[in-house]
Amino acid sequence: MTKKTDIIVVGAGPCGSYAAYNAAKLGANVTVYESHKTVGAPKHCAGHINIKSLQRLGIKVPKQALENEIKGAVFYSAAGNKFILRCQNPVTYVLDRELFDKHIAELAENAGATIELNSPVKSLVFDSGCVKGVSLKGGKTSESKIVIDAEGCSSSLLKQAGLHGLNSSMVARGIQAEVDNVKDVNNDMVEVYLGNNVAPGFFAWIIPRKDGSAKVGLATRHGDPQVFLKNFMTKHPVASKKLDGSKTTYISAHPIPLEGPIPRTYANGFLAVGDSASQVKATTGGGVVFGLTCAEVAGNVAVEAVNRQDFSEEFLSTYQSRWKKLVGFDLSAMLQMRKMLDSLSDRRIDRVIDLANMFGIDVLLEKFGDLDFQGRSLIPMIRYPATLAVVGYFVFSYLTSTQR
Repeated sequence: MTKKTDIIVVGAGPCGSYAAYNAAKLGANVTVYESHKTVGAPKHCAGHINIKSLQRLGIKVPKQALENEIKGAVFYSAAGNKFILRCQNPVTYVLDRELFDKHIAELAENAGATIELNSPVKSLVFDSGCVKGVSLKGGKTSESKIVIDAEGCSSSLLKQAGLHGLNSSMVARGIQAEVDNVKDVNNDMVEVYLGNNVAPGFFAWIIPRKDGSAKVGLATRHGDPQVFLKNFMTKHPVASKKLDGSKTTYISAHPIPLEGPIPRTYANGFLAVGDSASQVKATTGGGVVFGLTCAEVAGNVAVEAVNRQDFSEEFLSTYQSRWKKLVGFDLSAMLQMRKMLDSLSDRRIDRVIDLANMFGIDVLLEKFGDLDFQGRSLIPMIRYPATLAVVGYFVFSYLTSTQR
């Protein structure tokens, strides 16, 4: 028997669940199909999220999901140079991503959405060139008026809808271990490690929890991330000492799209959101906040389409124009910044950190910086010498190193 619903959402990650929540609370009949047996598992990222951005979205983090509050970061260059950026008050949360994802899913269910677990979507269903549902593995189909693709870093449904897939050369491979204890790490500071010998094309991190355990990971666009993580934990001159004697309790891997948003995030009867649409900060790989922002727009536009009975590309293009108005400038600025960062040698990065210390960039960034909307943070800084702006933005970009 074919199930019928107004809106299908593929994926019950935070973006999918949040799109479903926003659509369901407006009265739409929403079904979410999640391929895994439970929401939030397996965990794929560090859950390092900006506090102000969650407040902007109106999302309250359950106490049981809050693992730590972070006031700043310590940056290590390949040569061992160090830069410290510390704020007076906490600026980011460290979250248990499984519990956080479950919380967003519960919001969706409480608003009236239905979440079908262990229900992997195999393909889209079309009628006269318009997406009209999905086909599930096992032979079942589900009809809808519109499909929202929140399946994560995959191009399967995108290509079926005739959209541009993700560029594999711009997808970093992330890996993260959870360890039972760390030494000589400030409990309210994350640590970021730069260098092509550490994580080519990206960086490594240590994110402490209040209980003394930590999340240790990196991402790379070249080579084997498992090898780099092992070397980082056992051979890095600084990190290995902090991790000496620690035991790995959990390990996970995840892809991170860094190419900036795909050119078009809509088709007839179809919207793409979150990692699927590469709505991710190219500087840091953070995708939760911008993904949630775009997911809210996707849910709202999907309901408007249902009410109007208009599922054409022409109408659904309003989704792209709206999310671009909210985050497009920042995503574009961060993509250009990523290209600049990719061009810097380790020696140049060492020099950048030297300049950051010399010119007191930490004070400037605390005054003007916004951890998620980094492009806008450049605007007030243009009154300062160009060198300060470039150096400041470089360092500032890495403060949200693992906001996924």
